[in-house]
Formats: sequence, structure tokens, C-alpha cells
Amino acid sequence: MTKSIYLIGFMGSGKTTIGKKISRELQLDFADMDEVIEKRLNKSIPMIFKDKGEAYFRIQETVVLKQLKVPIIATGGGIIERSENRIFMKENGIIIYLRTSFTEIQNRLKDDNERPLWVNGDSKKLYKKRIPLYENIADFTIDTEKYRKEEIIKKIKGIISFQ
Repeated sequence: MTKSIYLIGFMGSGKTTIGKKISRELQLDFADMDEVIEKRLNKSIPMIFKDKGEAYFRIQETVVLKQLKVPIIATGGGIIERSENRIFMKENGIIIYLRTSFTEIQNRLKDDNERPLWVNGDSKKLYKKRIPLYENIADFTIDTEKYRKEEIIKKIKGIISFQ
């Protein structure tokens, strides 16, 4: 497989969880972009936002996106906000959108204090802003509420096998 699989979706949609499971099952390398950024900067994402701001984080996100050369990549929820990132992913990979309703995301993230834009921002407004971007760029969309994790993984494995 020469192209990367980019898992996109709003925070809490399961990108990291699904990505890790697929990579284990298919014995392919996996990267979570947020984890890579945290390691490179030796800071948590909340601290990066606090110390340097969201704009700085978005620049780091673009740098990491362009440097990562692994088969399966869980992107950050905001990766799609920069057109440069959308173009790069379209040219270099297959984009799978893990669609999740806002209500389900609220349930999944109700105890999560590690996401600055969830904790400190207007998450509903952000969700509504990003949905069209996810939908427009995705090569494939999987509704995470219709399928169990195993079924989602099976669908993604099917997509990968045709590439």
C-alpha cells in the first residue's frame, strides 16, 4: 500500500481507537498525529494551546501531516480546517470520515478535560463548521453509530484491499 489512510472526524469520533485496531490486525504502522505533535514538542496539547495558541498548533499539525509516512494515520479533528491539509491528504492518501453525531460525541467526551476546544470552546458551533469540510473531502464515510467497532474495521479493511 503506497497511499496513507487518513482517518478524519470530529474529536471523539474514534479515529485513534479504530486506527490502532486496524494497524494491529493488518500489521501496518500507525500514527496518531496528536501524539506525534505532543512527543515532538514535549508538551500536552492543552499546554501547547495554552502556551503557544491554536494557530501555532495548526502549523505544527501541517508539518507533521506532511512528514508522516505511515499507512494508517489518525488525524486531529481540526486537520481539515486548512485547505493546504485537505489538498495534501487528497493527493497522498485515502480519506475515511468517521461520522458521529454531536449527541454521541457529547456522551463520549463528557468526562474529557484534555481537549482545549471541547472544554473551552463552543463545541457545537465548531462541530457544525467542520461537518461540511469532512463530508466534502472524504473518499469514504462510515457512520460510527450504525456499526460496532469490529464492523467499522471490517469496512475499512475492505476499502484498503481495493487500493
